[in-house]
Amino acid sequence: MPLSNKYVQQRIEKAQKLKELGFNPYSNDSQRNATVEKFLNVNSDVEHLENKRDENRHYIVAGRIKFLRIMGKASFIKIEDESGMLQVYVARDNLPEGFYNDIFKKLVEVGDIVEVGGYPFVTGKGELSLHADSFKLLTKSVAPLPEKFHGITDKEIRYRKRYLDLIMNAEVRKTFKIRSQVISLTRRFFEEKGFLEVETPMMHPIPGGANAKPFVTHHNALGVDRYLRIAPELYLKRLIVGGFEAVFEINRNFRNEGMDATHNPEFTSIEFYWAYKTYKDLIELTKEYFDYLFDHLNLPKILPYGDMEIDFNEFREIPLIKSLSEIGGVPEEIVNDKEKILAYLKEHNIEVSENLTLGQLQGELFDEFVEEKLINPTFITEYPVDISPLARRDDQHPEITQRFELFIGGREIANAFSELNDPVDQYERFKAQVAAKDAGDDEAHHMDTDFVEALSYGMAPTAGQGIGMDRLVMLLTNQHTIRDVLLFPAMKPLKEELSLLDMEEKEE
Repeated sequence: MPLSNKYVQQRIEKAQKLKELGFNPYSNDSQRNATVEKFLNVNSDVEHLENKRDENRHYIVAGRIKFLRIMGKASFIKIEDESGMLQVYVARDNLPEGFYNDIFKKLVEVGDIVEVGGYPFVTGKGELSLHADSFKLLTKSVAPLPEKFHGITDKEIRYRKRYLDLIMNAEVRKTFKIRSQVISLTRRFFEEKGFLEVETPMMHPIPGGANAKPFVTHHNALGVDRYLRIAPELYLKRLIVGGFEAVFEINRNFRNEGMDATHNPEFTSIEFYWAYKTYKDLIELTKEYFDYLFDHLNLPKILPYGDMEIDFNEFREIPLIKSLSEIGGVPEEIVNDKEKILAYLKEHNIEVSENLTLGQLQGELFDEFVEEKLINPTFITEYPVDISPLARRDDQHPEITQRFELFIGGREIANAFSELNDPVDQYERFKAQVAAKDAGDDEAHHMDTDFVEALSYGMAPTAGQGIGMDRLVMLLTNQHTIRDVLLFPAMKPLKEELSLLDMEEKEE
């Protein structure tokens, strides 16, 4: 809301009036000694006292006014801090002379951040409250809060003005606290398993580690373009070559792709690599990781998610090719025949290039007919080599890789495989990816000769995995768009923002 708005101007005038009366509307001398949560917890016994009050206890709390009911000689306000909401009784006769009528009633409003001192008591309606004997305005809010006390419902406002969303919606704050806990617990889980947390570059000379279109930036000092990383995989595997045996990184990745309910251009993931292990070991580790999260977050193993329930008591495993017929309903006799798959897709009005390989077409079948049906946790295993350029081939069946993806709620949550450590095989797969890029696939891998050279020195047999933390938090908090678990999601610029950018470009 611009400062020129008439309602903002009225509040600015009140802030100026406070200054004229000798009160700093933006003071920085708070004496708070209790949070709302602490006040409510330590004084819960007051309701059992004979007179329902204890004037010998004194607390100073602070928070934002969320409710204000002014009466003649006394008023009720509700203030909120990060820990909760507290009712405060403000009476004229308990404050300095003239303060109640001249300051409190005229210059204090909903949205202001205040500090209140007093003793605990229980109202006639049975609510534990604070009986104020001191009152200080800490921060004057010159922009009025939305009228709806229960929060903001306009999603555009919520995402663009997350600060306002957090002020008005306690449930939103709860979601992001859970997100923080999930990140913290994830770090603790892997550290307890003996993994070393590392940091790798965010700007890459060659984009790699996933099939995705990168963002391009320019390094002025070096005079070269750099790519915001799409995945840390190739750097983490260099560390395995170097002798570390268990590493992980929790950080952001950037992919220059579309935005929808499960995709944001920048997102958080954990990637971890474990020497002398296989993808089968990671399946067991993943189950243990989910148990760890559920135990420490005190979540039930059957979680609601929209109009469905997800049962985390059992994780299913099924090979990709088998899932096409058993789950997707694709006729079993066509899943290994390229021409029949093309015809089947055409029958279902699904357009794909006839230049796709058999493995790529099997991937298309999976995306179209299987993925959204995977509600309970399911490990899809044995992916075709064609769609797994960094995964190790299976020794008995070289057309497939030792890979799995974990799907929950109809969405991919994790991707893992026994890592390819044959430098010759890796080089040939990179060449195939380069050919695909030359043919128009802008998400195909670039050739990374340095990584191939690293493999040539020998990488221990290794298993690696990535888990999308944003999608995981969506599941655990029953959120259905990634924007609800990102504090500041990417948004389409508003018209006035575009106009400003255009003006700046013209000036340059």
